Amino acid sequence: MKRKVYKGAAVLLFSALLVGCQDADPEEQDLETEEESAQQEEEGSHADHDHESEEHDHDHESEEHDHDHESEEHADAEVAEIEGLSDHYHTGDTVTLTASSEAAEDADGHWHWYYRDGEEDEWAAFEGEYEETLETEAVASQEIKATYYDESHNVISESEPLTISIDNHDDGVYEGYFDDDDVADRGISDWAGSWKSVYPYFEAGELDEVYEARAEEDGEMTFDEYKEYYETGYETDVDHIDITGEGEVTFHEENEVFGGSYVYSGYEILEYEAGNRGVRYIFDLEEGDENAPRHIQFSDHIIAPEDSGHFHLYWGDDNASLLEEVAHWPTYYPEDMSVDQIVDDLLLH
Repeated sequence: MKRKVYKGAAVLLFSALLVGCQDADPEEQDLETEEESAQQEEEGSHADHDHESEEHDHDHESEEHDHDHESEEHADAEVAEIEGLSDHYHTGDTVTLTASSEAAEDADGHWHWYYRDGEEDEWAAFEGEYEETLETEAVASQEIKATYYDESHNVISESEPLTISIDNHDDGVYEGYFDDDDVADRGISDWAGSWKSVYPYFEAGELDEVYEARAEEDGEMTFDEYKEYYETGYETDVDHIDITGEGEVTFHEENEVFGGSYVYSGYEILEYEAGNRGVRYIFDLEEGDENAPRHIQFSDHIIAPEDSGHFHLYWGDDNASLLEEVAHWPTYYPEDMSVDQIVDDLLLH
């Protein structure tokens, strides 16, 4: 009997426990489940965050690596050449540059074009520009360079930076309208350089589009009348002139070369029949060849110290007579300017 009582009691105790478990509050069970799920999600979130952080750090390091690669100096690379830079541009002009390199001819790669707005700025790439020719809008003082990469993106060749110069001119001054107080002395260094006459281009008909455009635009003269007017103005046998900042001027007239040292003697303001005016900057011969002119006069539509982009030159032995000359004005542009660049400049003026 005693054993049966214990066995029955055990059965009753087990049954009571089973009923108690079945009667537990369902909301408490759901709460425990939600807490477990939240804990799992939080752990997963931490893991994902750590993974994203690692990816971000990796991308950042990669970006810095690429940036360092693009901005580093490439002292061992061959020097590339860039052609097409004009002496100056006007706001809104298009700059067209072409890069070339002997190393690039033998490599299977591509070009990159870079720019920066100042020496303290980082170089930035022109987007989508991978060919040898770049066309972009002129930006004042912007530096541009070209770099050639091989298939492995190693630098093969790189150019020296070029600087874009914007000169919109003072329209009033350029057209000959200014006050006397605006005129200032200038040194001969404003015209230093190697210069060539535009007359050979005129004779070859390579400037005709300029006169065609002017005849169509203003209607003041016909194409033939413009041609006659400019032939009188440009005609000269002095095809080249070399000028140093110290005043040494050398004339190249066909097969003859002559020149001398010139010193500044002042300027004269001229009044024209049309109502506008001009300034002649006068230099006198100090010493030189026997056939060197005693006086030379520069006129370039500039009335204060500034490097000249082109000029009209008058020369001879009678200074007063030269000041009376207004129909014959031989015109000179920088030696390294192409005829296309000269035409572009003439069309703008």
